[in-house]
Parts: sequence; C-alpha cells; structure tokens
Amino acid sequence: MRYLTAGESHGPELTAIIEGVPAGLTLSIDEINQELARRQGGYGRGGRMKIEKDQVRITSGVRHGKTIGAPITMIVQNRDWKNWQKVMSVEAGPEKDQQLRRVSKPRPGHADLVGGMKYHHRDLRNVLERSSARETTMRVAIGAIAKQILAAIDIDIASHVVILGGLKAEIPEHLSVQEIKTKVQQSEVNMVDLTIEDSVKELIDQTKKAGDTIGGVVEVRTDNVPAGLGSYVQWDRKLDGKIAQIMMSINAFKGVEFGIGFEAARQPGSKVMDEIVWEDGYSRTSNHLGGFEGGMTNGEQIIVRGVMKPIPTLYKPLMSVDIDTKEPYKASVERSDSTAVPAASVVAEHVVATVLAEEILDQFPADTIEDLQRAIQQYREDIKNF
Repeated sequence: MRYLTAGESHGPELTAIIEGVPAGLTLSIDEINQELARRQGGYGRGGRMKIEKDQVRITSGVRHGKTIGAPITMIVQNRDWKNWQKVMSVEAGPEKDQQLRRVSKPRPGHADLVGGMKYHHRDLRNVLERSSARETTMRVAIGAIAKQILAAIDIDIASHVVILGGLKAEIPEHLSVQEIKTKVQQSEVNMVDLTIEDSVKELIDQTKKAGDTIGGVVEVRTDNVPAGLGSYVQWDRKLDGKIAQIMMSINAFKGVEFGIGFEAARQPGSKVMDEIVWEDGYSRTSNHLGGFEGGMTNGEQIIVRGVMKPIPTLYKPLMSVDIDTKEPYKASVERSDSTAVPAASVVAEHVVATVLAEEILDQFPADTIEDLQRAIQQYREDIKNF
C-alpha cells in the first residue's frame, strides 16, 4: 500500500490517493468522517475548526460500498477557500492580488524561514500553506481506511493523551484499547484519567488568555497484533523504526518512545527485559519494550508515545526578522490553537494504523480482503504452534 497527499491549508481542497487497498473491503465513509471529526475536536482548538466541518468525498476505487482494488482518491473541501480565492488563486492574477496576505516575517519554530530559503520563496505563505498541520486531515482519512483494514483482521487501535502542559494522567499498568476508547469518549482532552480533566481545561484556558501555547505527550496502543511483523535483517525493515519515523513526521512532534522508553536508561536490564512464558502460546510477563524485540512485533500490545512541542504560532508573537528589510520584528500571526495535543493523539493513532496496514499488506497475500483474512488466520495458527 502506498499513498500521497496534496493540498494547501487555504486552497480549495485536500486530496489523497491510496493504492494497494485489497479488493472486497466494505468501506464505510461514515467511519472516515467520524475519524475526521475526532481530529477536529478537543478542548483548546481555535477558530479554524469552527469553519471547517471535514467531510470526505471518494471519487475512485470504491463501488457500491466495497473497494475494487484500484487506487482510491479522497477529497476534503476547504470551506474557508471562499475567503481566500484571490490570495490562493492558481491562475496568475493582478500584481496587487499576488501581494495579498504576503508573509515576510517568519514565525520561530515553523518551517517559514528555512522553507523560504530552500525553495527561494519571497512570500513565505508558499511555505506555511503546505507545512500547516491542515495536511494531517488527509493522513487521518488514510488512517481511517487503514483502521478498517486492521479491523477486518481483528486488530484494534486507540490513542489518548498522557501529559498535557505538564499535567500527567494516572494510567493503569494494563490498559486495553477498548478501555481507552470508552474513557476518551467521556473526555474533552482525550485523557483516560478523568480526575484531572478540570485541571487540564483550566490550564488550557489560562494559556489561551496569556496568548501562549502548551504541548504534551500522546500514546497509541494496538491490541492483537501478531508476532513477526517487521524484520531484523535490514535496518530499514525494522517496524518500530518505521513507526518512529511516521510519528516524527507529525507536525510539532519532537520525540518518540516505545514501552517504558527513555525510562529504560535509568533501569538495570533485569527490570527492562520482558520474560518469556508459554501458556497455550508464547507471551511476556511484562511489556516494558512496548511490543517490539529486534525491530519486530512480539505479540504483546504495541505501546508508542510521541511528544508534541507547544504550537509555535503565538498570539503574543516572538521576535523574528523581516526577510525584506532584515530588521527585527514581531513574527506574523496566523490563526492558531492554544493546544492541539488532543487532536495530535488522533493523528498519531491514524498514522500508526497506516504503517501497520502497510506492513501487513506487504507481508501477506492481499489482492482481496478474503485472501488477507485467510493468510492472517493461518499465520496466527503457525506462530501459536511454533
């Protein structure tokens, strides 16, 4: 399976093309739209989410509710486009229109300045429009299809927020995907620890009043993944490496860990490794390594976390330099959120689902969903009897 996304934040629409989805998969557009709505939710989101009500339109690859094995094209309209038609026009218009909403003051922490230097843009809007987290809309749409593939082979995935602005949720030692889904439905900040909900929301409100932003840590867990996905034979075939890369590709993510992650540096090996036991199949007595050994899944729950820095667009902007005059100046202000960590957890969930679906479709026969289901069932029996 492979895919591409396209589109600018204030352009007419966002597009994704996915190739390699098995034929015969019953595809629910409603489920895709529900996942898109989850991405737009979360306490602390800004005004853009009140404008955009993302709904996907599929224009190829699906017929009568089932995939046909051909490339799938998905489109999400940008409703705010009507206010940006002159600014973001594809056609060459009058010079005055080309100067509308021009950006010459790069924002610290964004792609603005380096992107302008790389592609020789004197209007940094050419950078920020594509580097915007609006692009994650299509990655959630792609991940929503990936989740439907995973569901067809009994793999379940969910996400939640572990830390928001320094406030940390208390998480039980054993936390199932279903438990996460049940808890976060009751939380406006996607946390399983509902006891700190009010404190987190109060912190978000205070941050917004101060014109500042806050970051956090999100966690994705996946249940019922068979052992042996990925490989140790080449560095680029290690599945945890692929997941780490796609997590780091999410806007504003600055770190990734699996299982106990960086805590392993402070513990002796005897408290880090997961002992192996046999009881109607192999399992581990703990899951400190987050479901991975040697770059491969080991059959335990996959646990991956990512840290998101505070959003760099501040309503009390930091100092920067005007690229025209080279004079110090307060950076440009684009519409922003005080925090997007709850939404980022949803994005993380979907990009991890996409990598897992890609790996499975590469490893097993998957021209049709029935082929994949048979192959996975046989594989599960084989590894159980190893």
